[in-house]
Amino acid sequence: MSAPVSTDCQATGTDCGATDEMDWLTPDQQREWRSLLAMLATLPSAFDAQLKRDAGLNRYEYQVLAALSEAPDRTLGLSTIAALTQGSLSRLSHAVTRLERSGWVGRRTCVDGGGRRTEAWLTEAGTAKLEEIAPGHVREARRLVVDVLTPEQLAALGEIARTITAAAAEADPERYGPLGSC
Repeated sequence: MSAPVSTDCQATGTDCGATDEMDWLTPDQQREWRSLLAMLATLPSAFDAQLKRDAGLNRYEYQVLAALSEAPDRTLGLSTIAALTQGSLSRLSHAVTRLERSGWVGRRTCVDGGGRRTEAWLTEAGTAKLEEIAPGHVREARRLVVDVLTPEQLAALGEIARTITAAAAEADPERYGPLGSC
């Protein structure tokens, strides 16, 4: 069995003993992959900094408020919010606790056919806070993404993002599967 190809071999595009066991990225594929990784690291940090500066929130807390604002009656089950925000129930519980302390979210237990579940709702103060901070968040999205791309690039980015997200959901349906509600 041959050793894996080193990154030096990948970077130079030479065949340094590649085997049929591993289909390594080509230099072009690796360049694009690394560009994606850089974007995935840079954008969340930039949005976190903007939200912390302008609103004292992190990006995850903003996502929770936004998810609730788009829900019927501004209310969702915690498991649904966790799925929508790609967060664990533990992370969500901590975020909801912080948002509750600020008076922006409420939490209650409800009983349905499947048993007891917890749901959260967006308060009037939370709605007002979201309306206050959303314009700054949209400006940042425009500055970092929308306005630096042509309409064609933006459409391609959206299509690419949906394709990758669907592949991740298919690979791990337990994490990204159907959403429930309270």
